[in-house]
Amino acid sequence: MKISTKGLYAVRLMLYLTERGEAGPVSLKEISDTQHISKKYLEQITPSLTAAKLLRSVRGAQGGYRLARSASKITVYDVLSATEGSVSPVNCIENGELSCTMPAPCLEANMWRGLDRVVHDYLAGITLQQIVDRESAIAADSYSI
Repeated sequence: MKISTKGLYAVRLMLYLTERGEAGPVSLKEISDTQHISKKYLEQITPSLTAAKLLRSVRGAQGGYRLARSASKITVYDVLSATEGSVSPVNCIENGELSCTMPAPCLEANMWRGLDRVVHDYLAGITLQQIVDRESAIAADSYSI
């Protein structure tokens, strides 16, 4: 399993909006400039996140994007599944269920199912807010004069 650039940038975008908090909608230009992601690429990522009800777009001169719900309620799994479609390690496992086309399940099916469960539980157990809080605490601890 390899997370694509689209998934990585989606997480980065969502974390940036988490850091911004309730400061209001953020333009794609600002996100592009601060996160060093092409605006065109962001335009490809945001529809998936909006459709998954993770992002909300605000129209108008002061428009942009904001989180659709609290960052403490959005997990990394939510973001990646919205942009990647699936984070399962193999094609024959989807949402923990075996969907094999072979006449009999392969010997390794339970191993793949277990790996899928570990990946899902790990990513679903990390919220955007936890990442920002943890990294802010680390940055504060490493500050020196």
